[in-house]
Amino acid sequence: MTSNILLTIGHSTHTSSAFLNILRQHEITAVADVRSIPVSRFTPQFNRDNVKRGLYGAGIKYVFLGKELGARTTDATCYVDGRVQYGRLARTPEFASGIKRLLQGARTERIAIMCTEQEPLECHRTILIAQVLAEHGVTIDHIHGDGRTECHASAMQRLMAKFGLDQDDMLYTPGERLEQAVSRQERQIAYFNEDFATTGH
Repeated sequence: MTSNILLTIGHSTHTSSAFLNILRQHEITAVADVRSIPVSRFTPQFNRDNVKRGLYGAGIKYVFLGKELGARTTDATCYVDGRVQYGRLARTPEFASGIKRLLQGARTERIAIMCTEQEPLECHRTILIAQVLAEHGVTIDHIHGDGRTECHASAMQRLMAKFGLDQDDMLYTPGERLEQAVSRQERQIAYFNEDFATTGH
C-alpha cells in the first residue's frame, strides 16, 4: 500500500449495499468517519454502530475520527461570531492528531475519509481536511455518488470556477485565487453555533 493517496466519500442517501459496492469498486480497506455527530435521522443505516457493523461484515475497517477532524468542534477558540474558522480548527492539537492518524493509517490501508454530503465541495472533508492533506503532499481523490473519482486539483478548479476565480488574473496568483475561493466556500458551509456567537476575536 502507498502512503500518499487518500480518498474521500459522502455517504449521502445511499443504501448500505450501494455504499459498500462503491467502496469495493475503489478497493477501500478502511473508512475514517469524520462526522462530528455520527447519526442520521434520514439515513439510519449510517448511524455509527450500523455503519461500523456493515463495514466490518464486508471486511472493511472503521475508525471514528469525528472528535479530531469533525467540523463541529466544541473548542470555543475556533469560533468567530459563532462560525467555525477552519484555519483555527486546523491548528488545534486534536486536528493535528487526526491528520497524523490518517497519514499513518494510509501506510497500510486504502482509506476513504467519510462524511455526509455527496458533493465534495459542500463538505469540510474537502475544503478543510483534504486541503491540509494536500499541504502534506498527499494525493487526494474524491469519490462522487455515481462512483467516479475526481482528483483534488480538479475539485479545486471547480471551486474557483464557482466564484469566477478560475481565469488568469493580473493581480492575483493561482494560489491566491484558490485561497479566496476556499475562504468564500468556507463561509458558506462552516458550522454555525449560536452559543459561540459572541465568543472569539
